[in-house]
Amino acid sequence: MRLNVPLTGVDELNAIAEVLQSGFLTQGPKTAEFERLIATRIGAMYAFGTSSATTGLHLTLHAIGVLPGDEVIVPDFSFPATANAVIQQGAIPVFVDIDLATFNLNPTLVEQAITPRTRAIMPVHAFGLTADMTLINEIAARHGIPVVEDAACALGATHRGREAGTLGLAGVFSFHPRKIITTAEGGLISTSDAELAAKIAVLRSHGAVRGSHYMSFVDAGFNYRLSDIHAAIGIAQMVKLDHILDRRRSLASVYNDLLSDVDGVSPPSVPEGDLHSYQSYVVLLDDDVDRDSVIDRMREADIETTLGTYSMHLQPYFRERFAIDDRELPSATRAQRSALTLPLYPQLENEQLESVVSALRQAVVSSRRKP
Repeated sequence: MRLNVPLTGVDELNAIAEVLQSGFLTQGPKTAEFERLIATRIGAMYAFGTSSATTGLHLTLHAIGVLPGDEVIVPDFSFPATANAVIQQGAIPVFVDIDLATFNLNPTLVEQAITPRTRAIMPVHAFGLTADMTLINEIAARHGIPVVEDAACALGATHRGREAGTLGLAGVFSFHPRKIITTAEGGLISTSDAELAAKIAVLRSHGAVRGSHYMSFVDAGFNYRLSDIHAAIGIAQMVKLDHILDRRRSLASVYNDLLSDVDGVSPPSVPEGDLHSYQSYVVLLDDDVDRDSVIDRMREADIETTLGTYSMHLQPYFRERFAIDDRELPSATRAQRSALTLPLYPQLENEQLESVVSALRQAVVSSRRKP
């Protein structure tokens, strides 16, 4: 059983064929249509398709004025693209610990991480659950610091009734095949700030402004555009978005019930007032369970699982460059060691989830470390 299988079919194939037949392959009318669909869906004024969420994060940090030597607060537990975007801008990621119950940035630790060099706070909506944006925004407002949401996994998630991607100055989504919907590769920046939108529009495409006859290059921009081929896939996927979200949430509920009596496994927690998109279903194993052994034993049962994501300070590049002691980030360190992602995608049936949980129960028992 695969960890994830994108829900694609003839509609996506037809969409690609239509673009190929049009001869307009790079950023064009399909990209604009996809941007409108996302903006309308989440309630943002502006949306800009990008070649990936990583380039979207980098472009946003550049556009808000993050400079070399500046600091950007990020959760330690995230895919390294979050911190890589900061480093690509010449800035310094400041790793803050997470809340193990949600795997999200712990807002109580954010304020003490702020220094005179802090230029942005970049919470990640881990696995499709929004960070505590109410508290994070309150802290950011007190210090006059912009908030950029790494909403890569969170299309369709909400915090107190507001959509992910509209909870900060800007949000950035991913459409990688493991995300809620896919464009094969691609991302998108959302914002309702007109000044920021104007900067992103220019910087995304070589720093160019198109005149009546040709372009003028007014900034040293990037080539971070989303092609019409990728956008066309996204348009077809948007038709399925509600079904995908409903099915993921339904399956997550089944998992929650099945795991309620499995010793050694804690299902994901969702704060009251929030709506999880369940891009991934990630559980936390007891500290005495060897997570990697569980992965091996699940593989023997022909079930693909993987770690949750990465505690970045433990990765070789960040370890060598920043040399952060594990004791400074205990929850993220624990999550790196004990979080486990289970298969979740709309095509799964309840009976398959029962098989996953049955295999997991046995794998946990046989993977406990001896005292």
